[in-house]
Amino acid sequence: MKKITKIDGNKGTSIIKPKLRVAAYCRVSTDSDEQLVSLEAQKSHYETYIKANPEWEYVGLYYDEGISGTKKENRSELLRMLSDCESKKIDLIITKSISRFARNTTDCLEMVRKLLDLGIYIYFEKENINTQSMESELMLSILSGLAESESISISENNKWAVQRRFQNGTFKISYPPFGYDNIDGQMVVNPEQAEIVKYIFAEVLSGKGTQKVADDLNQMGIPTKRGARWTATTIRGILKNEKYTGDAILQKTYTDSRFNKRTNYGEKNKYLIENHHEAIISHEVFEAVEAALNQRAKEKGIEKRNDKYQNRYSFSGKIICSECGSTFKRRIHSSGTRKYVAWCCSKHLKQITECSMQFIRDEDIKTAFVTMINKLIFGRKLILQPLLDALRGMSNSDNLSRIQELEKQIEKNAEQRELLVKLMAKGYLEPALFNRENNELQMEADNYMGQKEALIHALNGELSKVQEVSNLIKFTNKAEMINTFSEQIFNDYVEKIIVFSRVEIGFVLKCGITLRERM
Repeated sequence: MKKITKIDGNKGTSIIKPKLRVAAYCRVSTDSDEQLVSLEAQKSHYETYIKANPEWEYVGLYYDEGISGTKKENRSELLRMLSDCESKKIDLIITKSISRFARNTTDCLEMVRKLLDLGIYIYFEKENINTQSMESELMLSILSGLAESESISISENNKWAVQRRFQNGTFKISYPPFGYDNIDGQMVVNPEQAEIVKYIFAEVLSGKGTQKVADDLNQMGIPTKRGARWTATTIRGILKNEKYTGDAILQKTYTDSRFNKRTNYGEKNKYLIENHHEAIISHEVFEAVEAALNQRAKEKGIEKRNDKYQNRYSFSGKIICSECGSTFKRRIHSSGTRKYVAWCCSKHLKQITECSMQFIRDEDIKTAFVTMINKLIFGRKLILQPLLDALRGMSNSDNLSRIQELEKQIEKNAEQRELLVKLMAKGYLEPALFNRENNELQMEADNYMGQKEALIHALNGELSKVQEVSNLIKFTNKAEMINTFSEQIFNDYVEKIIVFSRVEIGFVLKCGITLRERM
């Protein structure tokens, strides 16, 4: 008879399953006392909740205070958590709801997909959604879309409340400009900073430029309100701020439907409150400075709300350094008693060690342009006509046939999705299978649309270049050799100038070619 003996396993050597590293994320939209109390309650809840699970290891709590959830770039703690996820420090994230995590559908789905690729899951308590067990992103997409709509609704309600405070004069300026402090919701003069404000206005009235005033303040070691260095832009901001006269114009900026901050040029109502607070500068001084700035701008050809150099010089904003990518600035140089115009790399001017590109003379650029245009006029048949033929070849049958093929695939995909919906409505498909198949078809459709848009963009770009070459050919066919620089011809056909060295530059034409010239 067979003898069987049971050999017990060694329980002491069993594999211990590692604990799941769990973090929590919470956020409040404002920094009011009530919201901060809510934040403390959330922090306490998650710490207790995670530590109570024996299979979980508490690895930290990430929280943002007084930050809007509409854009993830505005939340430093969220970004830090995502960075820790990439460093493999977290396995699971717990958060209260989709709206607390993100009120922007694109951001929400982007972050979920990124974390899934890293093998990290998110549990949304309110919606009871765990991305580890989700069959598809459809429900998350719908819910995050609702959260975004809720955010827009809340934003509109907040805007309405702010508008009411604008209208009845009860709006409080939470962060007053340099020269003022916020004490119990009121703007109160800061004596030390007020003296600097008076100094700025007096210096500009005496004839100094904004950059010179900024340089002087930096040399004196006086910081801005945020502790940074002074710039010409900062000085201009102070000189144009009516709050230094004791008045306050409200709603000088607004937030658009995509949550981007815009300057209000009349799109929204503005509200002027006179004698809102104690003045630092009289109205007379403020208006005198404004008149001086407007006069200097007029002399330099600067137009409000337009590109700073739009009406100043042909080359402004168009000369690019090949070494560092910075634009060139116009300067006046002297050689003995003779003065001449030169163009200098802005980075080289600021820090010579960061860019070695030296200045080039304005007259040399113009001479090189004249030479380049004359070469085009002389050799138009050798240069421009072959280019036109090549561009026409690139922009015809291949791209058009591919676009037509994609349109057929997009139409077929739409039919498949329509059939899927009908099968689901009749009960022939399980919801999980429907979601999976529908998502795959949607991703396929998005891919086709992306390819189609890219081809159309490329085709339009090539057609635009064809038109530019045609225009240039028409000009060179009729034009005679030029002897002097023509601003009109330059603006018509040149997109930018690339400086390769002090003796060689390249004219990038609007038709897409770059012609090099030695100076």
